[in-house]
Amino acid sequence: MKINQLFSISFQSVLNNKLRTTLTLLGVVVGIFSIIVIMTIITMLQNSIEDGLSMLNKNTFQIEKFDRSQARGPGGDRSWRNRKDITINEAKRLKEQLTNAKYVGAEQWRMGTVIQFGNQDTNPNISLSGQTIDGVLTNNWKVEYGRDLRQSDIDNSTYVCILGKDIVEKIFVNVDPIGKTIRVNGKPLKVIGVFEEQPSMFGQSNDNFAVIPITTWQSFYGKYSESVNIMITAYNTEEYEEVIEAAIGHFRKIRKVKPGEDNDFSIFSNASLITMVDNITEPIKIGALVVSVIALLAAGVGIMNIMLVSVTERTREIGIRKAIGAKKSSILIQFLFEAIILCLVGGLVGIILGVGIGNLAGSFLNAPSAIPVDWVIIGITLCFMVGIIFGTYPAYKAANLDPIEALRYE
Repeated sequence: MKINQLFSISFQSVLNNKLRTTLTLLGVVVGIFSIIVIMTIITMLQNSIEDGLSMLNKNTFQIEKFDRSQARGPGGDRSWRNRKDITINEAKRLKEQLTNAKYVGAEQWRMGTVIQFGNQDTNPNISLSGQTIDGVLTNNWKVEYGRDLRQSDIDNSTYVCILGKDIVEKIFVNVDPIGKTIRVNGKPLKVIGVFEEQPSMFGQSNDNFAVIPITTWQSFYGKYSESVNIMITAYNTEEYEEVIEAAIGHFRKIRKVKPGEDNDFSIFSNASLITMVDNITEPIKIGALVVSVIALLAAGVGIMNIMLVSVTERTREIGIRKAIGAKKSSILIQFLFEAIILCLVGGLVGIILGVGIGNLAGSFLNAPSAIPVDWVIIGITLCFMVGIIFGTYPAYKAANLDPIEALRYE
């Protein structure tokens, strides 16, 4: 018989025993559902984090005082808590020495700021950033209308600012903000531009910030009130690691770090934070995979049990087929197909339920919907393997029945 005929017979046999088939499928459905629902939620969270981390330009990394992967509480590592602040002068020296970088920018931040315009004011949750020209470029901020910062703004500590969309929507209702004067800590700032909308993270906006020249920021809060972050962009991906190594070497000399001593600064990039998130989720993925494999093994044993019962029930049918010329290989393939069909149908139901419920759960975290394609493929592969492994023995037993004994079977 042809393969398509054998498949059709196998499929019809599965349909003829609906209750048994449904109960057999449940084990496979639970096994695949358990891994797909978890992987869907994790994929949604990772996608949301990666979208939100696009605040840095491509091939960009930062030199910071603190290590973002370390806790900053009382139990934190004393070695980085006692580090010296990074200064604007150190950032300037690094820019002069790091000639193979595309941009070398510097920034400082002050959180919890209030911005006022006339009788309108924001909540005290605005992030105010002092930036150099290269700093804006490395952060991948683009001005939607108005103008960018100019070097003359930096050199002259000009009282100008560029606003994020949230601030404009809050205090400039039906008013063009360009050219208007706002107040920060009682000091006037002229609005020269508005940034394009930034990607959100978990549905939370990243547009609640304003940018001023770094020298103006220092006139507000003091030159040494906050450690400076240095942002560096390489020309391309191929030179990225080389630029990181060069930056570390130059900055160690600038900071007078002795040979053999650990760096008194940290390197941060989008990739490093994504790697940290991956390290956190990896044990969860492994745990889900282990649970899923155990459930599938249990389901596989159930499938083998049912198939053996089916072989016993259909002994006379098998004998008749062999008596009229059916080959061993045809009988084996037919019963193997039945086991594979049971596993794949159960797997597909588990995948559909897992993706659907996973996206529903992830939506409560305001994460964008996602389908974990790689894990869907892994799930289908596992189902196929379970069908072959646990269907082989029943199929072999059916194929090797003696036709005379089978015809005598009552």
